[in-house]
Amino acid sequence: MRLLFAPVLLALAASGALSGCSEQPVQAQSSENSAEMQRAAQIEAAQAELAANIDRLGEDFGGSLGVAVVDVERDWQTDWNGTQLLPQQSVSKLWVAFTALRQADTGALDLGRDVTLTRADLAVFYQPIREEILAAGSVTASVEDLITRAITQSDNTANDAVLNVIGGPEAVRAELADAQLGDIRFGPGERAMQSAIAGLEWRQEYAYTRLGFFDAREALPDSVRAAAFRRYQDDPVDGASALAIAGALARLERGHLLTRERTRWLIDVMFATRSGPNRLRAGAPEGFTLAHKTGTGQFFEGRQSGYNDVGLLYAPDGTAYAIAVMIGETQRPTEERMAMMQAVTRAVADYHNALP
Repeated sequence: MRLLFAPVLLALAASGALSGCSEQPVQAQSSENSAEMQRAAQIEAAQAELAANIDRLGEDFGGSLGVAVVDVERDWQTDWNGTQLLPQQSVSKLWVAFTALRQADTGALDLGRDVTLTRADLAVFYQPIREEILAAGSVTASVEDLITRAITQSDNTANDAVLNVIGGPEAVRAELADAQLGDIRFGPGERAMQSAIAGLEWRQEYAYTRLGFFDAREALPDSVRAAAFRRYQDDPVDGASALAIAGALARLERGHLLTRERTRWLIDVMFATRSGPNRLRAGAPEGFTLAHKTGTGQFFEGRQSGYNDVGLLYAPDGTAYAIAVMIGETQRPTEERMAMMQAVTRAVADYHNALP
């Protein structure tokens, strides 16, 4: 920087303009510029290191993997295969909650509204509320409580109940489009989507016994199941890109999607998520915390249709990073999937710690 100032200083000296003037202001400015350049170089080096680490993890893992990381404060991002549409599975519960909270923000929905659920509302797969319904005949819960169950417990019946209240899949798709969240699809709901992946058409009686759906699925010819599984993998009705999801989470953290009250409420609920403790969360060093949502798809012939974890990682100083790790299809053991996700979290934490 001193070279840039030299011609000016010489000209000023020749004209006598520097007579009686101190050189301290120029020297101070030069020091400030030098410090700023050093800081920028450190940030650039940290970003390059994180990008290289994400690329390495993606290459090593292989398969249909999408990873995206957004530095929320600096609006900088890096990714591995971040634009491919991959199955979301229960990650899509975020968009049901998002739609309900948007409606609440506009006064169109009262989150305290009670909803009564009976056997006719039971869904498929994981649904802790099912036992309560079957024991009592019905369960009445507020929309807010159902959202909490859907996110923290990944309860499919609770999620479908909220989906019905807010106007169904079309309402979610409309909010995603209005918010311009990009490549995020929303499927037809848990019962219809999971049945289609299996090669079935949903019948409510599948929900009345614990093995109803599983028995019906096992009775199908392998050729039917294989064709249905492949159709879903090739064009997932709930597909989304890792970059779009990480970008949406970054906008959520910035307060660009919901009011401040609803933003903090949703993130707090995500902090309470119980599923996937050995995925992204297990890689967080001491002092780092994660608000997240997982997604896990069906198995067929040793393959799985979606194994995901997305969320907001907070450093001890409160700096936020949006992370999305989505495995579209894999035969890798569960332990290796979790280890890869944990390595992504550690790489982001290392990036934070390397920043000036």
